[in-house]
Amino acid sequence: MARLSYKPQAKAQPSGSASTTSSSSLPEPTPHDLNCLTIGELESLAYERMDKQTRDYYNEGADCGSTLRENISAYSRYRIRPRVLRDISQIDTTTTIFGPETTVSVPFGVAPTAMQCLAHEDGEIATARACRNNGVAMGLSSFATSTLEDVAEANGDNPHALQLYLFEEREHSRKLIERAKRAGYKAVLLTVDTPVLGRRNLEIRNQFKLPKHLSIANFKEQGDDVESAVDPPGSGTDKKRNGSNLSITPSSSISTTTTATSSSYHDGTLRNPPSGPITFHTHAANPTLNWEESIPWLRDVCGKDMQIWVKGIATAEDALLAVHHGVDGIVVSNHGGRQLNGALATLDALPEVVAAVQRQVPVHVDGGIRHGTDVFKALALGADFCWIGRPVLWGLAYKGQQGVELCLRLLIDEFRLCMGLAGVTSVQDITKDYLCRVDRDGFVSRL
Repeated sequence: MARLSYKPQAKAQPSGSASTTSSSSLPEPTPHDLNCLTIGELESLAYERMDKQTRDYYNEGADCGSTLRENISAYSRYRIRPRVLRDISQIDTTTTIFGPETTVSVPFGVAPTAMQCLAHEDGEIATARACRNNGVAMGLSSFATSTLEDVAEANGDNPHALQLYLFEEREHSRKLIERAKRAGYKAVLLTVDTPVLGRRNLEIRNQFKLPKHLSIANFKEQGDDVESAVDPPGSGTDKKRNGSNLSITPSSSISTTTTATSSSYHDGTLRNPPSGPITFHTHAANPTLNWEESIPWLRDVCGKDMQIWVKGIATAEDALLAVHHGVDGIVVSNHGGRQLNGALATLDALPEVVAAVQRQVPVHVDGGIRHGTDVFKALALGADFCWIGRPVLWGLAYKGQQGVELCLRLLIDEFRLCMGLAGVTSVQDITKDYLCRVDRDGFVSRL
């Protein structure tokens, strides 16, 4: 029997480079962690290692969390139609990202998620090293707890992109973009679904703030005062989190009028732009963003050095506007179900966006991916690439860099296995012909 082979751990390289991986050059199989064979088990293991504030911050959705749940359950409405008696002895999982010249090992990457040092003391650095070792693209949050320069160094030649909140005080954003260009970031992922912050009830109840030993590193580095982003000394009791201390505000001192997110709520009346120290709760939301002014400004600052992607598109109308205004790509996203509760699951929004843009720009998707088969389904519905968020944080909380690598290997192995069992040997060959949809009554329909 022919040995099943694939292209693991592909490094960023010109597309014209040799692309054949012989069975004799394959690495040894990744040793299994017998405590963790699925992403679901990884979530449970991470749960035990995170304090309540961190767990609530990472895992909560907006309001009652229905969109967060729908992001996950949407994948169960599709079934794979496998083809058989095909030679699958050579499976190629590689694809390109941010242009044809950069190859990655698999068609999914690590989504930008904020403040990863909450999960593990090595934070974004551990995530970057894991991505580098597996040839997986990485997105970095503007509100990271490691500087973009340190993350770029840890990620090496592996492709990385900067998630951007375009602040009303544009000079802060301009300085961040200039630093990212110098550090070799391939693209800006402009978050467009946060004109105001969604209501996250546990975040409000917990009065979430960074513990005093952490900071929003990108703005501290460029001279912005972030002191008010952290807990003041003596504000609460310490609780262990992977060897570090988290300051918890006692319930008796929680204000019922000033919440963790109240500064970013906007009721349509006159408001003053945020000023002073940069924190997530004061600066992430920007109700002044618009197509006509924001995208041209960003294009002028990025120049030809960085691609511009819009992250948070969920409709055909906005997808067409994105193409009209010259963006380089679209990420179908609802912010992990953390913004507008009741919005479409990203997998349900994906087909209309794909149909609207007609391959004029690439379309990526995030939200709800927990299995390699989920990646396959998203690609079959027209996505060019997927971004994975919470599972990576669970891996980070479980075992730092080793845990992130475990997360990535689980998904890589599941995706490769899915391709083989579906009878597909190339990512480019995954189409809607391999899917059918099952409605709530159990009826199956072809796409």
